Amino acid sequence: MLVSSSGWSKVKHLIKEKILFGNEPTAELFAILTVYFVQGILGLSRLAVSFFLKDELGLSPAEVSALFGIIVLPWIIKPLFGFFSDGFPIFGYRRRPYLILSGILGAIAWVAMGTVVHSSWAATTAILLSSLSVAVSDVIVDSLVVERARAESQAEAGSLQSICWGASAFGGLITAYFSGFLLEHFTTRTVFLITATFPLIVSGVAWLIAESPVDNKNSNFEDVKQQVKLLRQAITQKVIWLPAAFLFIWLATPSSESAFFFFTTNELHFQPEFLGRVRLVTSIAALVGIWIFQRFLKSVPFRVIFGWSTVISAVLGLTSLLLVTHANRALGIDDHWFSLGDSLILTVMGQIAYMPVLVLAARICPPGVEATLFALLMSVTNLAGLVSHEMGAVLMHYLGVNETNFDNLWLLVTITNLSTLLPLPFINWLPEREETPKVSQPALKDSKEKVFPSLMSELILQQPAEEVVD
Repeated sequence: MLVSSSGWSKVKHLIKEKILFGNEPTAELFAILTVYFVQGILGLSRLAVSFFLKDELGLSPAEVSALFGIIVLPWIIKPLFGFFSDGFPIFGYRRRPYLILSGILGAIAWVAMGTVVHSSWAATTAILLSSLSVAVSDVIVDSLVVERARAESQAEAGSLQSICWGASAFGGLITAYFSGFLLEHFTTRTVFLITATFPLIVSGVAWLIAESPVDNKNSNFEDVKQQVKLLRQAITQKVIWLPAAFLFIWLATPSSESAFFFFTTNELHFQPEFLGRVRLVTSIAALVGIWIFQRFLKSVPFRVIFGWSTVISAVLGLTSLLLVTHANRALGIDDHWFSLGDSLILTVMGQIAYMPVLVLAARICPPGVEATLFALLMSVTNLAGLVSHEMGAVLMHYLGVNETNFDNLWLLVTITNLSTLLPLPFINWLPEREETPKVSQPALKDSKEKVFPSLMSELILQQPAEEVVD
């Protein structure tokens, strides 16, 4: 028994130091990591949603792009969920009940997708509810991480955020390939029903959250009002809204992703299993992009990295024209291999280009409202994603690109890639040096960060709007 106990102690110490980065393996930590893991594993349904909308509901590329724009709405209003949770506890609790309800809502949405959804409006509603479910759980679990991260020592700073990010990334990686593999053997509705089981895991582990009931409900509401007041003071200053405006312009340029999905499946006849491989490759490539940025580029001034990454990404994006015009075949490169290589390179470059968005958003947040303002800035970027997909839908309709006609797809790809250069004249709106701007406003009291999360969850590969359906 003594040997067994000693052996277990060594295993527990190894898990704590090597896997949990020094964090004590508690039931609550398990619950937090499980929620992030579920956020990643919900990607199992991504390809199924795209094929369902295209094949079973018969939507056009423009309609799919417009729908994906709509379902990002919950991510635009995420700060409201944080305010609501803090200001209006349920039965005296601010976290646990909201997690339970979000899991139930997500399960209902995916069950509906697997059973009763037969129209575009029903599909939009169901996917919107699933998106709302993930957004709410993301807000709640991020706030838990922020509350616990404040107790970390300087040497342990960021360790909790790192393992949470790892849990979500791991969940996304293990489902990347299987999102296509399952579609080779099961219907889309079966995949939806499988997906419906995952949100219930969130509801189950919510009971492991150690939370004391709030004695004075009004005190939290007063904190929220104070937070809103200081937030309003911050966003009226140029050092805040000019960089935010640049990020919006940079991310709101039109997207051709929905049209490209129809082209690869209807014209090139890529099968779900291969598209699952592409998702796996791009997921790994995104991690590589993050590593490259952290290793070599994080000290590069914002204006330099935004400028060069924008130009390089636009040029590399035009290589898709080789696939669209079938010029790759003339070069002796198979469509599948070209698509894999192109996706890998573009994803690495795209992640390198997007990482400064997260860094900049965190840097321009002044003391006192950093958590809430960061959430608001992320909402701005999500709003830009909505605009991007809606503008892409308009372009697809105008150019006549649909599920069978890809004659003008080359023009759509050209326009969408060159439009990413439009924000460059406004690059001076970004701060010249990498430092937190001095904002003339009072600091908030010690409870300042409880209203909303840190940047950790936003780091998780901020997928295009199609990816928000998980």
